Amino acid sequence: MNFAGIDIGSRSIELVVVDEDEQIVSALQADTGFDPITEAEKLTEQCDFDRIMATGYGRNLFEISFDAPTVTEIKAHALGAKTLFPEAGAILDIGGQDTKAISLFANGKIRKFEMNDRCAAGTGKFLEIMAGALGFTIDEFGRQALLAEKELSISSMCTVFAESEVTSLIAGGENRHEIALGLHASVMRRAASMISRVCPEGAIVFTGGVAKNPCMITLLEEKLGQKLLVPDDPQLVGALGAALLSKGK
Repeated sequence: MNFAGIDIGSRSIELVVVDEDEQIVSALQADTGFDPITEAEKLTEQCDFDRIMATGYGRNLFEISFDAPTVTEIKAHALGAKTLFPEAGAILDIGGQDTKAISLFANGKIRKFEMNDRCAAGTGKFLEIMAGALGFTIDEFGRQALLAEKELSISSMCTVFAESEVTSLIAGGENRHEIALGLHASVMRRAASMISRVCPEGAIVFTGGVAKNPCMITLLEEKLGQKLLVPDDPQLVGALGAALLSKGK
């Protein structure tokens, strides 16, 4: 038998299928778009599985459409991260439109968590908008920020005000790499504060789309004073956890 987990987020959808030995046999991803259920259905049609469990923002819509059980993002990410990294003591997940900080007991049970899903500030969407304002693609944004010799302080974390501030800084002749580093540092400080408040013990797993950003990894490691554990596919962790839960783990 095969077991699937689907993570329907605000920006993307991930589907992971595991076998009886809990090995990943399929992993797919698509943009959420304006019709997440149709996109989710397209992904499910590409894989063979016997049971499926949903997580993420769209999990309740999926439950109604597919008569499938659901699990919270917190629980799914905790299990997915602990499975990939048994030494994990905490998870920092920065996605498109939310940030989660989760600390774990040694047995993998959730100890404490915080979640910011009320504002785009400090999320992947914030970085995407700021990258565009500076003329960078989101994929190159982190690498370009690391080229700065110093950080240019950004006073606002509100996406609208920050974009206006960036525009003013560019018009004033400021170095865009230094602006980029300042923006990354602002996001890093917010994320580091969240992970610190959940009182992590041991290794920290960094997940979500922003975990692909080399500048965020570098700044967080410097701030937290430890090496972060980053999965090869950091966006798949929630879907992996849901797949394992659908198996009954």
